[in-house]
Amino acid sequence: VEEIKQDLFDYVKENTFKETASLTSDTKIFVEGILDSMGFVLLLDFIENKFSITPADSDLVEENFESIDAIAGFVIRKQTAAA
Repeated sequence: VEEIKQDLFDYVKENTFKETASLTSDTKIFVEGILDSMGFVLLLDFIENKFSITPADSDLVEENFESIDAIAGFVIRKQTAAA
């Protein structure tokens, strides 16, 4: 879980124009403007490539992507379901 979170932290920090010093695992990344709609599309691409999972349309809800914690939980659930 920690490795997944670190990968997500690194990705978000590298792909935002906002200051990320105060970014925590429960920061609401879209509410805080750290990522926008284009950032979301790129985040989905990163998740697909990095973790070898493909989100279904029904997975594209705020609860799955609102924070690093939420995204990591989503990735783990998808990987577990695929195993």
